[in-house]
Amino acid sequence: MALKRGLSGVNRIRGSGGGSRSVLVLLIFFCVFAPLCFFVGRGVYIDSSNDYSIVSVKQNLDWRERLAMQSVRSLFSKEILDVIATSTADLGPLSLDSFKKNNLSASWRGTGVDPSFRHSENPTTPDVKSNNLNEKRDSISKDSIHQKVETPTKIHRRQLREKRREMRANELVQHNDDTILKLENAAIERSKSVDSAVLGKYSIWRRENENDNSDSNIRLMRDQVIMARVYSGIAKLKNKNDLLQELQARLKDSQRVLGEATSDADLPRSAHEKLRAMGQVLAKAKMQLYDCKLVTGKLRAMLQTADEQVRSLKKQSTFLAQLAAKTIPNPIHCLSMRLTIDYYLLSPEKRKFPRSENLENPNLYHYALFSDNVLAASVVVNSTIMNAKDPSKHVFHLVTDKLNFGAMNMWFLLNPPGKATIHVENVDEFKWLNSSYCPVLRQLESAAMREYYFKADHPTSGSSNLKYRNPKYLSMLNHLRFYLPEVYPKLNKILFLDDDIIVQKDLTPLWEVNLNGKVNGAVETCGESFHRFDKYLNFSNPHIARNFNPNACGWAYGMNMFDLKEWKKRDITGIYHKWQNMNENRTLWKLGTLPPGLITFYGLTHPLNKAWHVLGLGYNPSIDKKDIENAAVVHYNGNMKPWLELAMSKYRPYWTKYIKFDHPYLRRCNLHE
Repeated sequence: MALKRGLSGVNRIRGSGGGSRSVLVLLIFFCVFAPLCFFVGRGVYIDSSNDYSIVSVKQNLDWRERLAMQSVRSLFSKEILDVIATSTADLGPLSLDSFKKNNLSASWRGTGVDPSFRHSENPTTPDVKSNNLNEKRDSISKDSIHQKVETPTKIHRRQLREKRREMRANELVQHNDDTILKLENAAIERSKSVDSAVLGKYSIWRRENENDNSDSNIRLMRDQVIMARVYSGIAKLKNKNDLLQELQARLKDSQRVLGEATSDADLPRSAHEKLRAMGQVLAKAKMQLYDCKLVTGKLRAMLQTADEQVRSLKKQSTFLAQLAAKTIPNPIHCLSMRLTIDYYLLSPEKRKFPRSENLENPNLYHYALFSDNVLAASVVVNSTIMNAKDPSKHVFHLVTDKLNFGAMNMWFLLNPPGKATIHVENVDEFKWLNSSYCPVLRQLESAAMREYYFKADHPTSGSSNLKYRNPKYLSMLNHLRFYLPEVYPKLNKILFLDDDIIVQKDLTPLWEVNLNGKVNGAVETCGESFHRFDKYLNFSNPHIARNFNPNACGWAYGMNMFDLKEWKKRDITGIYHKWQNMNENRTLWKLGTLPPGLITFYGLTHPLNKAWHVLGLGYNPSIDKKDIENAAVVHYNGNMKPWLELAMSKYRPYWTKYIKFDHPYLRRCNLHE
C-alpha cells in the first residue's frame, strides 16, 4: 500500500512537470528505494512532523547512519516525504513484511492496529519516542499473529467436520470388530478339521509341523534299487564285472532291508547304513558307467516292463473281482444245502403252497422273480409285502434252477409271505425251452462258445471286459425275461423284479400307469453322455448302425412293467430271436441281457418317473441319501451286492432290515449282519 501511495505521489509530481520530467522520475525511483532498503534493514521509522525529521528506533546508530538520514531531507521534496510519512503512520515502521501482508485476505490481517497512531509532538524527547515506538512495535508484533476470523458459518462447518470424523471413526471401529469376528470364526472352523490325534499337527499355522516328505528313507531306497538295476545292466554290457558284483551285492542287501516295509517305521536300524553304502556304490558307478543314452534306454525298458506287469495284474484283479461278485458266500450256500435236505424229507402233500387259484387271475398284481439266491429272493418278497397296502392281492412267481429248487420252496414254506400268494418253478422243467427254439441254448452247445467260456487257457488279450466271459450271462435264468408270455400265458401285465433290489413303497400304482401302447415301462438311465446305445452296441457293424440311433437313451432292467398283450401282438420274442441269432459271433454286442433288451424293445419302451427306481447301490458310493429314501425300488446293480463282503457298508442296512437274523436256519449257518 505504501508503494502504491508512493507511486501516486510520484505521478502527481510528474503531472506538474509534464512529459519532459521522465528522467526525473527514474532518478526519484532510484533515490527512494535505495535509502528505503537501507532503512528497512536498519529498522528506521520516518516521522511526519513539522520538520519531517527522521528518527531511528535504534539508539546505537553510528555517525554514518545519522549522516545518511539527515541527507534524505535534502534529496526529497515535501510531497514525497508526505507520501512516506502517511504510509508509515498507517502501518508502523517501514518493513518489507508490510508489502507482503497487504496482499493477504482480511481474515489473516493483523487486528488491533491503531491507524491514528502518532508519535509525540515533541521530537526532541527521543527516550519517550523510543519507548512509544517499542510499545507500538510489541503491540503490533502480538496483534499481527495470523488468526482466522471465526464466523458462525465457519464454526458450523467445523462442527460438521468434527461430527463426520467421529462417525467415520465409529464405522471403522465397528468394521474392524466385524472383520475380527469373521476371522475368528474362520479360524475355529479350520481348527475343527485338524486331526488332533496326530502328533505334530497341533497347530495349523505352523508349516514345519507338516511333513510333506514322509517316509523319505523308504522312497530313497526304492529309487536306489531302480538305479542299481540300471547300472547293473550297463556294467554287464561293458564287462565291468567287479562293479557288477558290487552292485548286485548292494542290491540284495537293499531288497532284504526293504522286504515288505511300507513306511520308515518298518525299516530296521541297519537301513541307514545300507542307504549310505548303496549311495557310495551308485556314485562310483556313475563315475565309471554313466551314459545318457544307455541310462535313458534302460529306464524306458524298465518302465515298459512295469507297465505290462501292471496291465496283467489289473486284468487278474478285474477277473477275480468279477468272480467274487458272482459267487455265493459260504453261509448262503450252507443255507441252501440245509433247506434242500429238509425239503426232500417232506412228504409230497406238505410241499404245496396255498391259494394256487390266484396264480392265473389277471385281476391281481403279479410279480416275476428269477433267482438262484434264496436269501436275496426272500428280501425281495418280504420288502414288497411289508410295503404293500393289501398283500392279499399280490402274487409272486419265482423261477430258479434245479440246484436251488428245493431250498427256495422250503424257505417260503417255512416263511410264508402273509396273505400273499407265492409259487416256485424249476426252469429245467420248461420242456419248450430247448436249443431248437432258444438261440442262446443252441449257441451254448457250439464248440466255439464252450471254448470261449469254459476253457481255462483261453487267451485274454482279445477281451476288453473279462466280466462278459462269465457263463452266468448264458444262464437261462437271465434270458428267461424274453419269454414271459410263454411262461405266463394267461396274464395281461406282470412286474419283473431282479433279485438284487428292495422295495420301499407300495407298487400297485404301477399297474395303473398308461404305457401308451408300448410294451416295456422302465426308468431311463442316460445322462448327458452316459448309458446311451453307443455304450452297449457296436455301431461299427452296419446292421446296428442302420437300425438304431447311437444317442438313443438307455433304460434299466430290475423293475420293469411289461404289457403281455402288446408283447404278443408285436412278437417281441421273435424280434429277440432274430437279433440273438445275428450275434452268434458276438459282433453286435458283448454278452448280457441289457444290450439285446435295448434292441428288442427299441421304440417300445415307456419312460417311468425316476423316483420309481434308483440304481447304482452296487458301485456308486455318492448317491444322494434323499433319493434312496424317496425311491420306491432301490437297486444294488454292480459287483458290490449287499450279501457279499464287497458290499458298501453305508448301503447295506437298507437290505438287512428285511432279514430276521435270529431265524434258526440263519443262526446255524452263521449268517449275521
